[in-house]
Amino acid sequence: MSLRHGLLGLLAEGPASGYDLAGRFQELLGTVWPAQHPKIYAELGKLADDGLIEVDSVGARGRKAYRITPEGLAEVRRWLTATDVDHTMRLQALLRSVFFWLMPPDDLRRHLQAEAAYYRQAADFYRGIAAAKDRGDYGDSPPTQAIRIAAEAGIRLHQALADWAEWAQTAPLTTDEDGS
Repeated sequence: MSLRHGLLGLLAEGPASGYDLAGRFQELLGTVWPAQHPKIYAELGKLADDGLIEVDSVGARGRKAYRITPEGLAEVRRWLTATDVDHTMRLQALLRSVFFWLMPPDDLRRHLQAEAAYYRQAADFYRGIAAAKDRGDYGDSPPTQAIRIAAEAGIRLHQALADWAEWAQTAPLTTDEDGS
């Protein structure tokens, strides 16, 4: 996913400031697609220059809220239906696993325990989002329905990684005993 299209999708829900968009990214996608404030503000400027968003209002201290334009909505819809999807998953945890043989066994065990705990916690985070959506805390709008689908992906992906880290603790592996 590109930050550009993520911002357009969030603005399709309604007007928002850069600060609000950063919070929304963290709420929905925190562990899979972090978005820092400086990158968000830079991208908002580019989107405005390209005519895909416009300023909706200016509040106290010059805080701008943006809204998507019809051209922006067409662009996010084009992106959603494009067949050239980037399926690349850049997971540092998996890259590191290629080199587990370099770790002393006790360090590897501790590392995998921490990884399993992290991924269980992340899966629980998405379970919380799913439960709130299932209870109807946020209504039944199309964006809410889509968020529920995304939360399920977050649950399944993170639970699978937690299961992998637990399995890896028992997998046969000869390590470089001294880590050198």
